[in-house]
Amino acid sequence: MADPSSYRPKPGQIPDSPGVYKFRDEHRRVIYVGKAKSLRQRLANYFQDLASLHPRTRTMVTTAASVEWTVVSTEVEALQLEYSWIKEFDPRFNVKYRDDKSYPYLAVTMNEEFPRVQVMRGHKRKGVRYFGPYGHAWAIRDTVDLLLRVFPVRTCSAGVFKNAVRTGRPCLLGYIGKCSAPCVGRVSEDEHRDLAEEFCDFMAGRTGTYIRRLETQMAEASEAMEYERAGRLRDDIGALRKAMEKSAVVLADATDADLIAVAEDELEAAVQIFHVRGGRVRGQRGWVTDKVEAVTTGDLVEHAIQQLYGEETGDSVPKEVLVPALPEPTEPVQEWLTERRGANVSLRIPQRGDKKALMETVRRNAQQSLVLHKTKRASDLTTRSRALEEIAEALDLDSAPLRIECYDISHLQGDDVVASMVVFEDGLARKSEYRRFQIKGFEGQDDVRSMHEVITRRFRRYIAEKEKTGEWADGETALTEDDGRPKRFAYPPQLVVVDGGQPQVAAAKKALDELGIDDIAVCGLAKRLEEVWLPDDDNPVVLPRTSEGLYLLQRVRDEAHRFAITYQRAKRAKRFRAGPLDDVPGLGESRKQALIKHFGSVKRLRSATIEQICEVPGIGRKTAETIAVALAQAAPAAPAVNTATGEIMEDEEDGVPETTADSPEEPVTAGASDKRRGQET
Repeated sequence: MADPSSYRPKPGQIPDSPGVYKFRDEHRRVIYVGKAKSLRQRLANYFQDLASLHPRTRTMVTTAASVEWTVVSTEVEALQLEYSWIKEFDPRFNVKYRDDKSYPYLAVTMNEEFPRVQVMRGHKRKGVRYFGPYGHAWAIRDTVDLLLRVFPVRTCSAGVFKNAVRTGRPCLLGYIGKCSAPCVGRVSEDEHRDLAEEFCDFMAGRTGTYIRRLETQMAEASEAMEYERAGRLRDDIGALRKAMEKSAVVLADATDADLIAVAEDELEAAVQIFHVRGGRVRGQRGWVTDKVEAVTTGDLVEHAIQQLYGEETGDSVPKEVLVPALPEPTEPVQEWLTERRGANVSLRIPQRGDKKALMETVRRNAQQSLVLHKTKRASDLTTRSRALEEIAEALDLDSAPLRIECYDISHLQGDDVVASMVVFEDGLARKSEYRRFQIKGFEGQDDVRSMHEVITRRFRRYIAEKEKTGEWADGETALTEDDGRPKRFAYPPQLVVVDGGQPQVAAAKKALDELGIDDIAVCGLAKRLEEVWLPDDDNPVVLPRTSEGLYLLQRVRDEAHRFAITYQRAKRAKRFRAGPLDDVPGLGESRKQALIKHFGSVKRLRSATIEQICEVPGIGRKTAETIAVALAQAAPAAPAVNTATGEIMEDEEDGVPETTADSPEEPVTAGASDKRRGQET
């Protein structure tokens, strides 16, 4: 590990001008490339106190052994040079997007004597027009099959074409009218190239011209009583419209734009791009990358733009590029895009309307792509085994933690304080073992005290189960109830993970010590820097960025957070909807609805006599008396007021519209599946 001060340039040596810099390791390999508006200011940031640097930046500067730079005239030149060097040197600490699959394109080889329409993958070639990318090759073939009726462009390979020229006989498509057969001279080279140009124009979104032209020709043929030709033109129009229907209209103003969305966590990021041409989604693609450097969302967007358009020119760069966050500074990137297109390019964040709605769709696709990537990674048995082994090694455990329990505290400014317990066995979530806790020991916000209470309650139940089954005496445990169901807290974990740093870890360890449990390991995962904290240790365990163990701990922590916040939101929503009838003991939801339906409102129910309440089906006198007492003790709130008119809403109570059987309250559906899986304790 190198000391950055050993290769730090003298301040006077670094120019105060735009440029691109390279960090090299001891073997002279380029490990990082960056650009700067001011090389002097940017490089000074790397040579601060190591403790103040981001962990990923700290790793990079301690891996490097030298730094060098190249001065350029403008920030746009710096952007271009940075892209070129990243492609040339492939630095390990730069963000590098990797395709989650090889996307097929519809390609027209305009660089050939007789252009050919075909499916292409891989690197783009000069002189070839590309459309897409598409999700599947069959989608391209379906579209081409429809368009060949109107634009009979050559689709055959070079070998088939040469054989047709030699024999003087076209292929099958030439016989059925889906190829103009330039191989046998039915059309000239210029006529065939015109067909290819029209095909490209249609695919580029200029569809209205051809539809209108064919409709005019069909009308003329019909007036001239050339009904057979008019019928063919009608079928051609139908084929073009069917091809257009395969791409949904998403923007009504025939916009040409690319929409880029990013979903990210602390270690990885997923990028999704929708290519919109003529207001229709013509292609979609996605990338996933490891965050090997300290980057913002704007930085991720900039790297994606470089990879998207670094080799593109002309119309391949759209008029608009819509992004979730702008790179800093924005002007050089926008100017670079304008140079590549040869016309002005707008780089902006959509604020309203259809474009913002479509951006939300792209964002959901990016989020799903990231989740799918993580799921594929987690489902691999070898990967899970390696993750558990890495955790055992990092935490100095005797064996791999086959059962991991993670705890998280959730609240809203000290209200509705709850906790979650999630369980991972063999590296996979065991949702039937999830549990939820209400904090009962105190009021207010105190995450450390809450963590101590939750751990105490969970493992007190564990000890009670052991004592109940007699394990303390004979060393054997019955892990199921008499009916065969698993006991709720009978399984002990090998590792307890808490969401937090030193204070939360200390609280969890203290709770276990007070219960006399010393065979369960404890650690905490701090979200800010993904550091693993151990009890009685002032320094965290920093797992490598590529560690599968860190990835598994992160998944466990994130799942606990999700489960806790879902429960907390449900409790908060329930509290906001609570009414005086909720405090009546033994009164269930069905009878509450019957009361509201009978009287029409809580206000009318409060003014009813006990005899009138007894008239409701299912309500006996004792229950009616309990209801009357509860409603009398519940002080009515001030009447609701219509703020627009100042009118007092007589038929409403507690500022909430009446709830009747005909207009039931909307149920809280968030986390419904978790409510069925997890049990409140």
